[in-house]
Amino acid sequence: MATTADFRNGMCIEYNGQLFFIIQFQHVKPGKGPAFVRTKLKNVSTGKVIDNTFSSGHKVTEARVERRPHQYLYKDDMGYHFMNSETFEQVNIGEELVESPHLLKEGLEVEVVYHADTETPLMVNLPQFITYEVTYTEPGVRGDTSSTNSLKPATVDTGATIMVPLFVNTGDNIKVDTRDQSYVERVKE
Repeated sequence: MATTADFRNGMCIEYNGQLFFIIQFQHVKPGKGPAFVRTKLKNVSTGKVIDNTFSSGHKVTEARVERRPHQYLYKDDMGYHFMNSETFEQVNIGEELVESPHLLKEGLEVEVVYHADTETPLMVNLPQFITYEVTYTEPGVRGDTSSTNSLKPATVDTGATIMVPLFVNTGDNIKVDTRDQSYVERVKE
């Protein structure tokens, strides 16, 4: 059992008979009344994010989870196929458990979160930054900016569309933040 004092981002808890990841939490001590903890919880099975308030000192059951390195292999009718980087066992995971599946590249190293008691995969986490090659984008025209934040759509080698600055051209390599699918920088070879 854990209390609200043990809360941390990424912690997995059992709440109302389901598994939730703590995305965000804040200890609040008002001037009047007892202290409490405001949380944002992400349901593991549905992906839905809910707000919840726990009274300070509330006990919750912490779910044991393990994060294991895997390599993305391919996608077919059965789902997404990953290989454990340590044991070389292959596992098939459904699309609903993959965070941003349109950003997966063959050979990409990812982290698969398993429920330690049942050995079932809970979710697939991508690395924070991934480098892609731009396969198509409209050419930027010099002097075409009305502000410094002008963006245009670019298609990358996985087929995903990312908004990039006007100076990015077809064939450039770009670094993308997978948390919000945003352009970070152009990468030199």
